[in-house]
Amino acid sequence: MNYCDLTLESPAENLACDEVFLDLCEAGITGEVLRVWEPPNYFVVLGYANKAASEADLVFCQRNTIPILRRCSGGGTVLQGPGSLNYSLILRTDASGSCGTIKGTNEFVMNRHRTALAALLKAPVEARGHTDLVIGGLKFSGNAQRRKKNFLIFHGSFLLNFDVELMEHALPLPSKQPDYRLGRSHSDFLMNLKIPATILKAALQKAWSAASPLPLIPFDQIARLAQDKYSRHDWNFKF
Repeated sequence: MNYCDLTLESPAENLACDEVFLDLCEAGITGEVLRVWEPPNYFVVLGYANKAASEADLVFCQRNTIPILRRCSGGGTVLQGPGSLNYSLILRTDASGSCGTIKGTNEFVMNRHRTALAALLKAPVEARGHTDLVIGGLKFSGNAQRRKKNFLIFHGSFLLNFDVELMEHALPLPSKQPDYRLGRSHSDFLMNLKIPATILKAALQKAWSAASPLPLIPFDQIARLAQDKYSRHDWNFKF
């Protein structure tokens, strides 16, 4: 698997990068990819079908200059920013393999990450909900996917040293919650792993045997998609 440690300057470019990498794989230009990145600034990311007005505090975000963007995959709304590590996996959608279905892909990736994190943290990591990783009922990783004909993207975040208090202000309680959340606030539901990002990156590389540098990074294509889609109000606030 190819490996790419790449954080771009703007939120729009970082979201565009994931979609461009998926398109590169779908076009047969490159093979499977593991990308990791660390957002330098805070921004809200809506799941594709989320309604901005109900999943984010628009007034607070505007007053505090926290951009609101929409990603190309499903799942819930998250606050991105310093203290979190993001990863993106581009995997083949082999109909007869582990990633042949949405459920099968969820189980495949979550089981691999659960095993890797349990060994790294020496703790009883569990997969809960559809694609959450938790320790003792506290969530530290959420994930989502988008599927095309031959490849899919499965991406998510790990909370390392994140400002959860800021999340209390930027995001109301989500409209859809897993049963195990039990209506808990962000502060009572989430936890930080409190480990260096370098250690987690190495664990993910090992888990996915991602050793080959990505041979092609189309920066021009990423910049165009960021401008034409992820920076546009009609995309980010379409629902």
